[in-house]
Amino acid sequence: MRRRDLLIGLPLAVAACSEPKVWAPDDVVSQAAFSDDGPRSIALYTMKNVDTGYGAHTAMLIDASQRVIFDPAGSLRHPDIPERNDVLFGVTPRVQEFFEGFHARETYYVVRMSRTVPPQVAEQCFQLALQAGPVSRPFCTRATSRILSQLLGFEPIRTTLLPDRLHDRFATLPGVVTIERRENDDGTDRTLEIQRFEASRGSDSFQTARSGQ
Repeated sequence: MRRRDLLIGLPLAVAACSEPKVWAPDDVVSQAAFSDDGPRSIALYTMKNVDTGYGAHTAMLIDASQRVIFDPAGSLRHPDIPERNDVLFGVTPRVQEFFEGFHARETYYVVRMSRTVPPQVAEQCFQLALQAGPVSRPFCTRATSRILSQLLGFEPIRTTLLPDRLHDRFATLPGVVTIERRENDDGTDRTLEIQRFEASRGSDSFQTARSGQ
């Protein structure tokens, strides 16, 4: 293949690897918007393989002027959760519970590491997340670490492709609180998880719907 043909083919190859854009309408996002009165915070999610302990996916819970989840190249889709290019809006405690339960299963567990941050830092993180997507599937950790590396108070963070490296660096930050979530379902069919979430509509406690099965 001639060099000219390679140059022409390159943009096509890049386009083939890009993720489709998802853009919920303004009124849907506005209606779903959620915030609470607590301190602002940023939490790193790392989904780890139960057998190996190795990280397989990275996401981020951002509690700023809105409470959102940045889930680059994530697989969770639901009409009750508006999305704009990997940013999930309307993250109430019920939605957060659904997100964590959706990812935790027999083969993977979820590690959530959170820390309180100044409001302006949380807001910068939110705005950077809005600009970051859509992210291609292999690059969830790179997109997340790139955002964190730009924030005041996150200086040890460097851009990386490796979920475990980001997890370990985040763990060194002061004030980090770590919670692990493990579940025994096999994860081959998430229909039941979605049904539980839908059954909890009108309630702020998804856990109540899950434990009442």
